Amino acid sequence: MPRIGFIGLGIMGKPMCMNLLRAGLKVTAYTRTPGKAAEIMAAGGVFADSPAAVAARSDMVITMVPDAPDVREVCLGPGGIAAGARHGMLYVDMSSIDPMVSKELAAALGAQGIRMLDAPVSGGEPKAVDGTLSIMVGGAEEDYAEAEPVLRLMGTSVMRMGDIGAGNVTKLANNVMVALHIAAMSEALTLAAKAGVAPSLVFQAVRGGLAGSTVLEAKAPMVLERNFTPGFRIDLHAKDLRNALSLAHGVDAPLPLAALVMESMQSMKAQGKGALDHGALVQFYEKLANVTVEQ
Repeated sequence: MPRIGFIGLGIMGKPMCMNLLRAGLKVTAYTRTPGKAAEIMAAGGVFADSPAAVAARSDMVITMVPDAPDVREVCLGPGGIAAGARHGMLYVDMSSIDPMVSKELAAALGAQGIRMLDAPVSGGEPKAVDGTLSIMVGGAEEDYAEAEPVLRLMGTSVMRMGDIGAGNVTKLANNVMVALHIAAMSEALTLAAKAGVAPSLVFQAVRGGLAGSTVLEAKAPMVLERNFTPGFRIDLHAKDLRNALSLAHGVDAPLPLAALVMESMQSMKAQGKGALDHGALVQFYEKLANVTVEQ
């Protein structure tokens, strides 16, 4: 297995990195908050003081950071990956960003002899922890073949979707569907609560039918328990919906439902709730109906 560099040790990045260490890989990590690296170092990882230093020690560098400006900075900024990478190194960005930015970065890095894949993930923190993420990859077939064994240490569904940027197009489509699932669940459970039927019973009654889904199984129990500890924050999901709408406008694909849900999430952010789990979107509907969805 190659020597791995891992940049970004947040809610998703840390457990993903830990799975690589548990598999016996040599990992050099970097995060802007060094305290987050303690668990990684305890598991045998090495902490570097810059992305460039990570790249200098690695055959493959993985990033898992919040948004496109962060990826640009980590790649091309002072002390970035490009400053430390050897010619031919493989870079895998697992962040969820605008597909056009992935293409721009691939071109800039390619001019310096650095190969790139975009490989965003779906599944949230629980699947990052147990290594069962869905990973959607864009890039050259030979680069995908090289990265696939490493990616399968973090996910059970790993698929090449096409050329660079295709991974993030797929992720945006995924996150549109997830957002709409959460909104539909929130509306339905709010309706039940307002009409005097226990939302917990409604959940149990519908989960085995056509309305059942992975989203419902993951988020309804959290809503009913009023547990909004973030696995995927509202502000990050709103970012993904903005990127989806930007892409949609560029290719003339109207997304009216996604636009409505994005504005609902913007309302949550305006109320200071952007750091909550995206399942907390139910609070938007609860406020409209003046009711609380609970056990």
